Amino acid sequence: MTISGISAADPFSGSQAIGTQQLDKNAFMKLLVSQLQNQDPMSPVANEDFVAQLATFSSLEQLEGLNQNMIASIALNQSNALLAQLTQSSALIGKSVNWEDFDTGAKHSGTVESVKIVDGLAVLHIDGEDVLLAAVTEIQGDTDTGDTGTDGKDE
Repeated sequence: MTISGISAADPFSGSQAIGTQQLDKNAFMKLLVSQLQNQDPMSPVANEDFVAQLATFSSLEQLEGLNQNMIASIALNQSNALLAQLTQSSALIGKSVNWEDFDTGAKHSGTVESVKIVDGLAVLHIDGEDVLLAAVTEIQGDTDTGDTGTDGKDE
């Protein structure tokens, strides 16, 4: 069931309307001047009404600016979250991990070969299989078995 005015494709939503233009300050001032020129001289519009119209327009303009800032902030936060997931997941490359299959509950282990973002989620490529980062239950460490002494050099 569709509700009029809710869908983005709805002609009444404004996003798909053909020939519509956004009103800016200049358009509002033209309307205001036109209203002044065409008012009834015997019962002119009160100054308070004009001030109220200006205040309403100013508020609307500020809300539109705030809306644009919020949209930009949300996009930046999403981008930062993806980058953080990728950065944190990349630290697992070369490490041996345990994970649990969400569907079967089976426990697996393997070495992380690479990391990628799929649909906004970090996915680890472990021994030829793609595994969600959220499925990892334990990180065991490097798979490099080279023996290092206390001086940090291979023996």
